[in-house]
Amino acid sequence: MVYYFTSNAVDPPATLYVGKDKFENEELIKYGWEEDFHVDNLSSAHVYLRLSEGQEWNKLPKALVEDCAQLTKANSIEGNKKDNVTVIYTPWSNLHKNAGMATGQVGFHDQKKVLKILIPTRINATINRLSKTRSIASTDTLATDKEAHLKRLRAAANALQQAQRKEEERVRKEQREEKWSREHAYEELHKGLGEEDEEGEGKGRSNQEVWDEDDFM
Repeated sequence: MVYYFTSNAVDPPATLYVGKDKFENEELIKYGWEEDFHVDNLSSAHVYLRLSEGQEWNKLPKALVEDCAQLTKANSIEGNKKDNVTVIYTPWSNLHKNAGMATGQVGFHDQKKVLKILIPTRINATINRLSKTRSIASTDTLATDKEAHLKRLRAAANALQQAQRKEEERVRKEQREEKWSREHAYEELHKGLGEEDEEGEGKGRSNQEVWDEDDFM
């Protein structure tokens, strides 16, 4: 089972989710989103934060990180009994898992992407606030949720590519028109001058003819 929580420490509210035990942790590791934020330490459930669009995992509001860390501490049999617990957190993409690791255990690709937060003591008010928002779902939904998420990302990427192609074609069309104008500018100018000369010559003949006629009389 997967437990979902809502943190109202930020606006808009954030979604947190936790595996029931180490076996559920395996599913969370497997089906995490690139935008997920992983928090864990000691022997505990893995807490994930679903980042909002544009959020950066290492620039999150302190109150939100503390909610995640408090939930991690509360879901650790050992950590829940201790004070001054250090909770580590890292983006989901930094998680490393191989066949030699125990169930639910993970490592990290890059230790520089692992941050820490010290939790002096359990804050019951925080845990109670989060617990009131708890909902439960089957781990089976993790795979379908991720596929739906990836589908949305692909659709958004395709729409962006189409928009970029249209913009590129518009720019190319403008460039072609500007090039044609530059290449034919002399022809258009010469054509205009030719028409003006013809009109001028015609008028000259007409005036001359009238003058000659008057002079003859």
